[in-house]
Amino acid sequence: MPSYEQLSELLDPATTVLLTVECQQGVVGTDSALPELAREARKSGALANVARLVSAAHASGVQVLHAIAERRPDGRGSSRNARLFRAAERLPVQQLAGTSAVCVAAPIEVADEDLVVRRLHGLSPIQGTGVDALLRNLGCRTLVVTGVSANVAIPNAVFDAVNRGYGVVVPSDAIAGVPSDYTPAMVRHTLALVATVATTDAVVSCFERSRRARVSPA
Repeated sequence: MPSYEQLSELLDPATTVLLTVECQQGVVGTDSALPELAREARKSGALANVARLVSAAHASGVQVLHAIAERRPDGRGSSRNARLFRAAERLPVQQLAGTSAVCVAAPIEVADEDLVVRRLHGLSPIQGTGVDALLRNLGCRTLVVTGVSANVAIPNAVFDAVNRGYGVVVPSDAIAGVPSDYTPAMVRHTLALVATVATTDAVVSCFERSRRARVSPA
């Protein structure tokens, strides 16, 4: 784990963006298409920790970006070149554009200043979605990656961000995957090699310290 000073240097609110990945009702909500993943996101505390991070980001002036995966009712533009995509087409809950399934799930709050990016294809919230251009326009240097799943979308996001030159921070208790022991293994053996791994408490503490420094009289 990085020292508090090292993490604070990475998490300058002016150059940091918090990304939530597929934290939508149809994925982690009570009526999820993937109930095992939804249970793990809630049971592990990951979803609650994402909500804490989003709240702290809002209070500290850190930009929040929500990445949502959805599809059209006719399936046009959606990927079918992997077993995962074809299986998703048969699930009882579909991530259809315009439905509650593709709304950000409670207890995460979406502020007016948040950005919401929706994709119809692929596995990554960054590749081919316009997120990279948004991050550059925002002056982002560090991307904090949260959400689901540690199996697919989270490592995709981390690798894509690193390949594009961003520093990445992963709060290890604010991501989830299945089975439950897979997430810590993914963090330890893969994500820790390319990203800075921290805890939600540590990231929130850095955000709050920045906010206090900003409002304190000179």
